[in-house]
Amino acid sequence: MKTYGVVLAGGVGARLGLSVPKQMVKVSGKTILEHTVAALHDSSVVDEMIVMVTPGWSEKTATILADKYPKVSRILEGGATRNETTMRVLNAIEEDEAKILLHDAVRPLVDGRILKDCAAALDSYNAVDVVIPSADTIVSVDEDEIITHIPDRSFLRRGQTPQGFKLSVLRSAYELAADDPYFSATDDCGVVLKYLPDVQTKTIQGSDRNMKVTYPLDMYIVDKFFQLGTQEAPLPEGDLRAFFKDKVIVILGGSYGIGAEIDRLARGFGATVVAHGRSTTGLHVEDEDQIAKAFKETALQHGQIDAVVLTAGVLQMGRLAEATQDDVAKVIAVNYLAPVNVARAAYPYLKKSGGHLLNFTSSSYTRGRENYALYSSTKAAVVNLTQALSEEWSADDIKVNVINPERAATPMRLAAFGEEPPGTLLSAEQVADASLAVLASDLTGAVIDVRRELPGREESVG
Repeated sequence: MKTYGVVLAGGVGARLGLSVPKQMVKVSGKTILEHTVAALHDSSVVDEMIVMVTPGWSEKTATILADKYPKVSRILEGGATRNETTMRVLNAIEEDEAKILLHDAVRPLVDGRILKDCAAALDSYNAVDVVIPSADTIVSVDEDEIITHIPDRSFLRRGQTPQGFKLSVLRSAYELAADDPYFSATDDCGVVLKYLPDVQTKTIQGSDRNMKVTYPLDMYIVDKFFQLGTQEAPLPEGDLRAFFKDKVIVILGGSYGIGAEIDRLARGFGATVVAHGRSTTGLHVEDEDQIAKAFKETALQHGQIDAVVLTAGVLQMGRLAEATQDDVAKVIAVNYLAPVNVARAAYPYLKKSGGHLLNFTSSSYTRGRENYALYSSTKAAVVNLTQALSEEWSADDIKVNVINPERAATPMRLAAFGEEPPGTLLSAEQVADASLAVLASDLTGAVIDVRRELPGREESVG
């Protein structure tokens, strides 16, 4: 059954004090609308998209989206209310039956897991709502702001979007609503609940990150989420052996630790791997001439480069005021200039193959730490570089991501901290597993968190 992803962009931004629709405000380099459209467009469960916009903004929307999102088949003007906009969506879809996912344009942080769960739930139910538990106690008050009722919080949920429906069910609900002179509903699940009370609406778990931009503080929080850009490592889809067969991967920093594990696992999946390291091939990642030569030789010998993985790094702890100029130069050269030079040298090869550049950062990138000043700041720069390149190179079909492993058992960490209690560190193999899953995905511009699974810790949502 075909699945439509519908972006409902009808807000005017009044509560944000804006003169333009709030979905047209930029956060993290793009309009909120673009972020939301991209999230639905990148989902494998969405077959076709319709974007509903504030009246008078269709031309501007078409200019912004351009031809970057081929799943978007129509950009239509919405109505005066949310319900009128939904009715226009129903009139625009020609099929008698389909799955339809209605999503607020100002929820740009919806993730692929939520979209997949919605579409899957519609195999068994006719209506689906995305919800999260209420962390706060909800009280009912009268006109004098006096509490009249305190519902049991364990049965309360906060509604999000998307809301999913079988097309025929939503049409039937709106046909009945059209005959009601007192018809009023704030959302589409409410329409189904009121006019088709026998239809069960299944709820699925949403995410705290899937927030709606309504007030100025929301804009700030969403922007910070995009700056961090973190998400869990994806689960491999399909047979990794089939994906990596005939792929050519260059690993820089492949002598030991995480790089060596990526080399071993990738070879096991049938990839051709060319691994370089200071202690094995003598390659210095901060030397742009050596990097350019290594890529050229690989392409000449194997005909292509499908992925470049840069795991090399250097950790020197201590107070910045006590560091020598040579120490400063080395940390910056290896941890930041190397990613810059590797990206520049890899670009023509990855453009030809539609390949993947994978960088590595550290959890210290989110906040500078005492005695880590150079290390943490260069790792923050690598994240920023990754996010920028993912946008610069998107038209070339090059994917750029960065792995953010929790503390991992690597020779570099051992040299800095000595022996640590068993079971407190990620293994290099765990990080390598996640890295290969990212290389086999369509992700780009993402910071991939790789964490240990602690006993009794439930898998995070979103």
